[in-house]
Amino acid sequence: MNGILAILSALIFAPLLPGVINKTKAFFSGKKGPSIFQLYYDILKLIRKGAVYSTTTTFLFKTGPVISLAAMIIVLFLLPLGGQPSILFFPGDYVVLIYFLGLVRFFMILAALDTGSSFEGMGASREAAFSTLCEPVLFVSLAALCKMTGQTSLTGVFSGIDSWIFGNHIPVILLILTAIYIIYLAENARIPVDDPNTHLELTMIHEVMILDHSGPDLAFLLYSGSLKLWIFGSVLSGILAAAIPLSPLTHFAFCIGWLILIGVLTGITESVMARLKLIHIPQLLIAAFSFSVLGILILLEEL
Repeated sequence: MNGILAILSALIFAPLLPGVINKTKAFFSGKKGPSIFQLYYDILKLIRKGAVYSTTTTFLFKTGPVISLAAMIIVLFLLPLGGQPSILFFPGDYVVLIYFLGLVRFFMILAALDTGSSFEGMGASREAAFSTLCEPVLFVSLAALCKMTGQTSLTGVFSGIDSWIFGNHIPVILLILTAIYIIYLAENARIPVDDPNTHLELTMIHEVMILDHSGPDLAFLLYSGSLKLWIFGSVLSGILAAAIPLSPLTHFAFCIGWLILIGVLTGITESVMARLKLIHIPQLLIAAFSFSVLGILILLEEL
């Protein structure tokens, strides 16, 4: 039942996270900004509309958003939250989780290429290139957490990080948190890697891939994007919430609070930083990889 509560929380509250980010950015720019529930309104509006398809597209374009959303929901079954075990957990489940996230990207790229547009093909090629630098960071970071706790499943890892482990491995945890936060920004098309609000041809990555989607298809993509924010934020909050021993219910609420704070931090990051040039994005992702590798090397050195 606890795992179901975590999934229901993600399905219901995930669209709030983009609203928190946008409200934070509006506050820093001295504006009122859209409602925190704006994404809910947009999704409901898009679902009621019809979809428009180009004559050059095939079934790949139509199935891409559906498979992407389905894969995100499957990831929720593998992800523990608030000290609660995931519904599906087994040794090495974090590898399956990362591959399902890769499956989402794969079908989004296929859908973008299926339009026959060189514009969307450009965004798809950038997405594919940068993802090759993001995935190793997530692999190594989660492997470092497995090494730290002696566990091989995400449920075991997040339940195994207690105040003693947290206190004795602060340098490693800071390195891992920094690496995952950079990947959190990159995977979710946030500044400084990408700008979700831009429509400038030379700077778009994610947004250019979904320009031809409309109606329910676009609603599925927006919703799966909010779930992706929730998933990566849950990994960060799961590490941070382990610093203080709490009761199960308080731990769950604490993780939700950290998710909101991470959204606020994301809004602050986007308010005080500019988008990087494309040629500098690989340097940022390589730096994140260096942090994760350094973290696991420190753990190996302690043996």
